[in-house]
Amino acid sequence: MFVKSHMVPLRKTHFIQKNASVQEALDLMEKHDLDGIPVVEEKRYQGIITRHFIYESCFISSLSKEQFLLKTKAGEISRYKNQAVSEDEMFEQTLLMVNDMPIVAVADKHNVLLGIITRYDVLEQFQSAFGMKMPGVRIAFASLEAEGRIARLSEITKQFHENIISLTTFDETDKLVRRMVMKVEKTPNLNKFTEKLSQSGFRILSIHED
Repeated sequence: MFVKSHMVPLRKTHFIQKNASVQEALDLMEKHDLDGIPVVEEKRYQGIITRHFIYESCFISSLSKEQFLLKTKAGEISRYKNQAVSEDEMFEQTLLMVNDMPIVAVADKHNVLLGIITRYDVLEQFQSAFGMKMPGVRIAFASLEAEGRIARLSEITKQFHENIISLTTFDETDKLVRRMVMKVEKTPNLNKFTEKLSQSGFRILSIHED
């Protein structure tokens, strides 16, 4: 899953020029109900400006609110100037980045802005990865970390004709035990399927129907 498959392209991205006033940036965010927008110089990415940055910078400024908004340039308070991702990077790269900012800029090797990834885009894709938008049964289980465990899980799933909606593993730093969450379609074989998992060394932690 690559960034370019899920980014908002430049033609649909709202951005502001570096030398535009903070008031212009705020007006643009207000008009389109945005928390943040990229700042560019011509086409090159120069950082991100957010409502929070504006309020914070205004608070510590010696200027009045009106003077600050009109005289301060967007580029003067923009941040994350060196934090843009390539469109060919893995989408997972953006997960930690949106902890700190509402959008992630996507730029090419010349730092030309190509688009953005929004926090909403990230949440959408991870909801999809967990199968949260499809009805089914979510089975959480634990397994000893050993070669061939995923293959064995696949064999059992095929044996009982279970259709896997999603499969996620956790505890990648634990060398002994790995937790897994599998979401499958609800079928008449579900009880037999989970019994077989238990018999095969997969310790069932919970079963929940979404």
